[in-house]
Amino acid sequence: MTDEPPLLELSGLNKIYENGFHAVKNVSFTIESGLLVGLIGPNGCGKTSMMRCINQMHKISSGDVLIDGESVLGKTPADIARKVSNVPAELKASFGLTVYETVMLGRYPYLQNVWWETDEDEDLVEDVMKKFGVYELRDRPLNMLSSGERQRALIAKAYVQEPRLMLVDEPTAHLDMKYKLEVMEYLNAMVKKDMSILVAEHDISLMARYCKKCIIMKRGEIYAIGDPKEVITEQLIQDVYEVSASVGFDKDGELFVLPKRYTGNYHL
Repeated sequence: MTDEPPLLELSGLNKIYENGFHAVKNVSFTIESGLLVGLIGPNGCGKTSMMRCINQMHKISSGDVLIDGESVLGKTPADIARKVSNVPAELKASFGLTVYETVMLGRYPYLQNVWWETDEDEDLVEDVMKKFGVYELRDRPLNMLSSGERQRALIAKAYVQEPRLMLVDEPTAHLDMKYKLEVMEYLNAMVKKDMSILVAEHDISLMARYCKKCIIMKRGEIYAIGDPKEVITEQLIQDVYEVSASVGFDKDGELFVLPKRYTGNYHL
């Protein structure tokens, strides 16, 4: 019996933009099934560029991305969408779509007829909207929702794609404490043995609480990978963020990061 390939494998991935900026530098790692994985690093470190290479929104400069052992290179958008779903950090335009219409878009890779959905598609979408607490909002335009409601609707859309891998970019940006925890609880509950979630996030303490594995990036490269409670240290925060911080554990054994001061160079 041969070992199954990892769900996601990046092999020597590079992304260089037309202006010469080298956003992702020779990145290699693997993610197994059934994991919530945190992607951590300062602004501009390459997190979003890397995720856009994984789902082929951006063209890979060199290297490869494999899903279940198959390269994404040369795959059609529909082929990739059956394996990988995406939850963006910001919704630039909703075109007046309702919650129901937005979530139904997640079924487009499977639609047999361009003009309408099947009863099975409709049943799945309604069930998922109920699961994510947006069913009562189904007729509301997406741009009329609160930040927390909109985030849940976008996660529901990604979930109905029935992906093997979900890429989530800054899901708790602009959310208050309650909704940050709510979104992470949803993501944590969604992970199952045949699906993993890679979530880019700035809240390190939040990632340490929910993620089994964290990938820390700095200037386009991998700085560290591992159990967040083992790899996130005061020295790592200093090296990656140029910030002096206290890193400790609360009475429940949960890791927390308390930033103290910026230690880099700045000019007034």
